[in-house]
Amino acid sequence: MSGSFRVLSPGGPLWEKTAAYAQACSWRAGESLARAMRTGALTGWETVIAALDETGALCGFCTISRHDCMPDLAYTPYIGYVFVDEAHRGRRLSQAMIAFASEHLKELGFGQVYLTSDHEGLYEKYGFEPIDRHRAYWGGLETIYRKSL
Repeated sequence: MSGSFRVLSPGGPLWEKTAAYAQACSWRAGESLARAMRTGALTGWETVIAALDETGALCGFCTISRHDCMPDLAYTPYIGYVFVDEAHRGRRLSQAMIAFASEHLKELGFGQVYLTSDHEGLYEKYGFEPIDRHRAYWGGLETIYRKSL
């Protein structure tokens, strides 16, 4: 994958552009991320990571946050809202973005990272192991994955 990743800061040059991109993306969860970005729901070390293609155009995003779709669990931090634009899929962009987010969390002093998904067999390829299953707030059963950093 060519391109780069940026750790965004609220009010920074790519913050609103990424919120607008998330709002308009094909994944309906993008609207939730856009709302979180615009209402200040991400605080402290929580943030959005933007993926940019070789031209500098947005082509994906993910978050690092205290909680994911099951806020009452003790696991933290999470990589969430992993999205890659359809035109950029098949290039291992999500894998590279998750690795970038994991390295950023390691630099922040975290020793492990979690993510939730209903996909099986995907995140294991990236070094995650399934450790738990719970219902998300919308009722779907999600697996919680953990990876040591």
